[in-house]
Amino acid sequence: MYNKYYLHCLIGIIFSFFCFSLVAQSPTTKVPSSVFFIPEILVGKTLEANTDFPETRLQKNLFFSIGRYHFNANKEWAARLNYPRTGISFGYTDFGNSEQVGRAYSLLPFIEFTLLKQKIEGLHLQIGFGSSYTDTQYDAITNAFNRAITTKINWSFRSFLYYDLFKTEATDWRVGLGFLHHSNGHTNLPNQGLNSIAASVSAKIDKQPQSDSDFEKPDFKSKSQTYMSFRFGLGQNVLSEKFNTKKEVYTISASAGKIINNTFKFGGGFYYRFYEHYYDYINNNEALIQEQLPQFTQNPFGYATNLGLFATSELLIDHIGIELDLGLNIFKPFYQIDWQLNQGYSYENSNGDTIDVLGELNWYYEIKRTVSARLGLKYYIWNTNNAPKHNMFIGAHINSNLGQADFTELNCGYVYRFNLKTN
Repeated sequence: MYNKYYLHCLIGIIFSFFCFSLVAQSPTTKVPSSVFFIPEILVGKTLEANTDFPETRLQKNLFFSIGRYHFNANKEWAARLNYPRTGISFGYTDFGNSEQVGRAYSLLPFIEFTLLKQKIEGLHLQIGFGSSYTDTQYDAITNAFNRAITTKINWSFRSFLYYDLFKTEATDWRVGLGFLHHSNGHTNLPNQGLNSIAASVSAKIDKQPQSDSDFEKPDFKSKSQTYMSFRFGLGQNVLSEKFNTKKEVYTISASAGKIINNTFKFGGGFYYRFYEHYYDYINNNEALIQEQLPQFTQNPFGYATNLGLFATSELLIDHIGIELDLGLNIFKPFYQIDWQLNQGYSYENSNGDTIDVLGELNWYYEIKRTVSARLGLKYYIWNTNNAPKHNMFIGAHINSNLGQADFTELNCGYVYRFNLKTN
C-alpha cells in the first residue's frame, strides 16, 4: 500500500504548500483587499482518446476559484511580470458519459496574465497545473474501450483565454475558451489521457476592484546572480501494459546558470537516472534481451541507466518555482526495448494464438530516444523574492520522452546564489 500511494500523497502535500502560497495574504501589502472569487460554468467536448472510445455527450464543468492580486512594492517578480493574479481552482467535470468515462474533481493552482493591454482591453491568459480525482477508469473486462485513464489520481492541466465582456462595480463578467487535460504521468497503462476543449462564462467578484493604475509602481534596477543547484529525485512508472507494476526511477542532477531580475532563472546541467524496470527486465533475461541485446545481461545496472544534458528555465514567485526543462539523452540504451514494447500491439491469429508485433525503430523513435522534457512545480523553504544565498526546495514533476510521459517524480534540492550584480 505504501508503494502504491506514497507518491500521490506527497505530491498532494506539495500542492497544498503551493496553493497556500498563492492565496495567502501578504502582511506587507498596502491595498485594502487583494482577494477575488470566480464562479465559472463551462461546456465543451471530450475528445476521443483512442479508437472505439465511448461516445460522449456535452461535457459540463463547474469551477470555483479563489485568487489574489500582487500589487506590492516589495514583490519584484510581480512587477517584472506586469502584476499577474494567482490562486487556486476547485473543479467538477462531467465528461458526458458517466458510466464509461465518468467525472473528475480537480485542484489546480493557477496564474493569470493580462495580454496585449495596449491593443485589446480585457484579454487574459490563465494557466493551471495540479491534480484530479477521476471516478471511472479503464477496465479490461467492464470498460475496455476507455483507454484514457487507468488511475484514480491524475495530473491535471488547463489553459484558457478570457475576455471581459462588461464590468459592474464589483464584478467582471467574462467569457473564455480553452483546453483541459487529465493523465497519470505513466504510472499505469493504458494512459492515453483525457483531453477536452471548452467554452466558459464566469464572473470575477471583487468588492474592491483593483488595477495596476491604482498602484504606484516601484522602479527596480536590472540585476543578475549566478547560481548552482543540486537535486535528488524519486520517481515511479510502469514499463508497458504487460509489465504494468509501478517501480522506482532514481535521479541525480546538477545545474548552474543565471537568475535575472530575481524572477527568471535560466541554466543548464546534467542528469543521471536509474530505472528499476529496465534493470529487472535485463536481470530476468526477458524475451527481447535474449533475442536482441544479450550483452546487456553482462552489466544490468549500467544498461538500466540514463545520462543526459538539459537546459532549464524557471519562473520564481515568492516560495514557488514553475519549471520547464528540455534535455538531450546522451546514453539511454534500454529505450530501444521500451519503445518496441509500448509502440507495438497484439492480436489473435486464426488458430487463436496471440501474436505480438513490436514497435518499429523508425525516425520518430530516434527523436523520442534523444529528446527529454520535464515540467513541474517547486516549493522553496525561503522566499525567493528575498534572494537568499542558500535555499532548499521540494518539487513534483512529470518527465517525458519528447511529449510522451515517462515517469512522475518527487524531488528535493539545494540552490546556492553567488554575489548579486546590479546593472
